[in-house]
Amino acid sequence: MQSSSCLLCSSNFPFSPLPFPSPQQFALLSRNQRTKTVSPSPFPAKFPLSSLCVHQYIFPSLHCTVTQEVVETTPTESEFVDIGYICSVHGLQGEVRVNPSTDFPDLRFSKPGRRWLRQQVSGREMMQEIQLVEGRGHPGQAWILKFNKIDSVDQALKLVGSTILISEEDRPELEEGEFYSHDLVGMKVILKDTEEPIGTVISVYNSGANDLLHVQLSSSVDISNQTGKPNQERGGSGPLVWIPFVEAIVPDVDVSKREMLITPPKGLLELNMRSDERSKKERRQLEWKERKKFQKRVIAAKKKLCELEQQHVFDGFRHGGKLQGRILADQIVTVNSKLLQQALRNIEMNTLSDMQIKSPLENLGKCFSAKIKEQSDAYSKLQQKGLHLMSQGKVAVILLLEDSQEARSSNQCAVDSEGSEGMNCLLVEALMSDSQQLVKKLRPSVPLVVVCPAHSIGSLQELFSHYSHFDFDPDKVWFFEEEKLPVVGVPLEEPKKHKILMESPWEILQTPVGSAGVISFLSSNNLLNNLSTLDVDYIQVCNYRVRDSRRQTLLGLVDSRKANAGVEITEAMDQTERNLNMVFSMKFMKKLTKQTDNLHFEAVPKASAHTQKVDNEWVDVIPTSPNSWEFRCSIYSCLNSCPPGQVSVLEVTE
Repeated sequence: MQSSSCLLCSSNFPFSPLPFPSPQQFALLSRNQRTKTVSPSPFPAKFPLSSLCVHQYIFPSLHCTVTQEVVETTPTESEFVDIGYICSVHGLQGEVRVNPSTDFPDLRFSKPGRRWLRQQVSGREMMQEIQLVEGRGHPGQAWILKFNKIDSVDQALKLVGSTILISEEDRPELEEGEFYSHDLVGMKVILKDTEEPIGTVISVYNSGANDLLHVQLSSSVDISNQTGKPNQERGGSGPLVWIPFVEAIVPDVDVSKREMLITPPKGLLELNMRSDERSKKERRQLEWKERKKFQKRVIAAKKKLCELEQQHVFDGFRHGGKLQGRILADQIVTVNSKLLQQALRNIEMNTLSDMQIKSPLENLGKCFSAKIKEQSDAYSKLQQKGLHLMSQGKVAVILLLEDSQEARSSNQCAVDSEGSEGMNCLLVEALMSDSQQLVKKLRPSVPLVVVCPAHSIGSLQELFSHYSHFDFDPDKVWFFEEEKLPVVGVPLEEPKKHKILMESPWEILQTPVGSAGVISFLSSNNLLNNLSTLDVDYIQVCNYRVRDSRRQTLLGLVDSRKANAGVEITEAMDQTERNLNMVFSMKFMKKLTKQTDNLHFEAVPKASAHTQKVDNEWVDVIPTSPNSWEFRCSIYSCLNSCPPGQVSVLEVTE
């Protein structure tokens, strides 16, 4: 068999190439290339190939290229080769502009001589001979041609839409190991290891980096798609997959037998198989509906921002391209206008000194308080009661993971990492420590909600998957982004005109709102209803630093008192928020989600660098003193909505 080390590539077949797999699916690494010359062409059509990396396989590049000359297959035209398409008229002297479909444009268009035109006349294809007088290259990979006896614009217009052909016998002879793409189409594809036929090549596509074979698998081939489910076949033919035409994957090609042997790495055929089995029309209709739905969300969000007199946020739509516009639109729809309005209202109603946060636990003196020693019998009884509630699936845990310098500096493991990696390290240490082993068997019964920064969600999901979800039920684990609010500027002229600050023309400057954001996202999605269907009676909001025994004891205390809320306090009051541990009854939490207007926000002065538009120009502002307010709200402020007799306070002593 002949080696597939070189391929002369084609693209313009009588049919259009199907969608090309995403760049993420083919990791292109190096650009090692060895040039070989196709002697009949002054401009050899050689494209560099990159090595392919699939599932950690790395292959040497295959120096293959493809000539874009498509042989006509109709019975009356099998002796002709398509070399270009007349797309328009050029100038006033009867010249035409041609889009070449050959890798030998200089040979085909600069050399005068006989050519043929294929045209549609009265619904029928007609062939006519024509003489090429001269041709020259034109910017944009087009060519300008002049034909004999075509001297006016009107005459040239009659040629627009025609296909230029040459005789098949005029095709250059290829060197050994080189192939015309047309010769590959229709070849049988066989697995080299098992000699099992798996499909047929239906087209060859040149991606610019390397050539791809578009292979239709046989209906008898059993391959699962990206979802892990068997592919649902349609009709008698199988799915379409892309196979890189590189020597490591396609080592042997036999033109005479019309077959090629392949050695695909594990997962290659499944990797680029389309998992969505809906028709192209159905997918387009769904995409159109999603776009319309998103546009309605953008319009509604813009209307709310207009009501808050924040129209300057839309200035970015007048600058940049579609990508920047989409980024800004995504930012706008994520703004929680209701919380922002509440925060702005707090500013208007209070002076700056009044807005400085006070301890949210100052009024807990009227609440039921239990001061218990950690090793006492009372502590043990309450803990056992909490464990029983967990085993019955009556408790959902909301785990808060903040991305702060304080969190990273609290553990050397996190200090040695950056961002989400440090957070993951802390979480693994907390969930895998010896003290947690006693309650691992209860975790499948406990719904878990993880709240973290947006950039950490992906890595945390991978972390949970790697550790088998730490024994939690995967169907009862949710990940949510922490609630944020825009940063507003301190007005210099009009006291009540607080403008949202922009990080860039297309990005809103936003910061986390704090632990009370839990109430907001519970009210804005269907999570609370999902927990209700699981017969959850209590929701526990805690930090990963809190030990399981403390959480179980607080649960036991709230249930024994039949209270609406419970909170654990420590001797170091300034660390209470850092070691957050609260319990809410489901009934009281539903009430809180309907009363977000009662949340009280603290305005924290900050020096915030931002971008603003001045005299139709975007300028960067770097302040030297506080020029903005960031909004904070503690979940402890929710206790103000609960009668003191319905709040239980736990204080554990060593």
